[in-house]
Amino acid sequence: MTERRFEFVPLWGLVVYFVYALRRVNCTSCGVKVERVPWSDGKHRTTYSYRLFLATWAKRLSWKETASVFGTSWDTVYRSIRWVVGWGLKHREIGAVEAIGIDEISYRRGHKYVTLVYQIDAGMRRLLYVAQNRTEASLHGIFDQFPSDSLRTLKYICTDMWRQYMNVIAARASHVVHVFDRFHVMKKLNEKIDKVPRGRRLAA
Repeated sequence: MTERRFEFVPLWGLVVYFVYALRRVNCTSCGVKVERVPWSDGKHRTTYSYRLFLATWAKRLSWKETASVFGTSWDTVYRSIRWVVGWGLKHREIGAVEAIGIDEISYRRGHKYVTLVYQIDAGMRRLLYVAQNRTEASLHGIFDQFPSDSLRTLKYICTDMWRQYMNVIAARASHVVHVFDRFHVMKKLNEKIDKVPRGRRLAA
């Protein structure tokens, strides 16, 4: 059996590997199977502990800095974060949600956006959903994933005045109070006022 090295959490700045030879079983029914171990899965060369460790540091440092500080590669940091996020999504419970906020951020020049959905209850602030672009299809995804019990408890949705969001909310959550955020309301109001000739504004 060939030994395999699994990257483990570094100690005192030293790279640490866990070395183990995975056993193979030749099953008459399902063929050759590799032993399942409690610290890793599939063909990954990193332990669960190390993935969680890297993903935690990647919240404070850039992915490149995280890889450099802990003597690993950018790809390893990326795969660790992807695994942690996937595990969290699979095991999370949304539960009762009273209010959500929907917004988009630009992540690249050329109008490249992602849609973000947050729970904004008084005692709970958390990111619920991320989707590429800011289209109607982007927002439909959160409602496709929302448990029916969570949708029934939803009372408020806060968004900007993006028409695509308004269309989806009207179709999928017409029972909630739809609140437009103050910044965009004032922006639209000021834009309308600026179009009024100064003389007419003074006369009014």
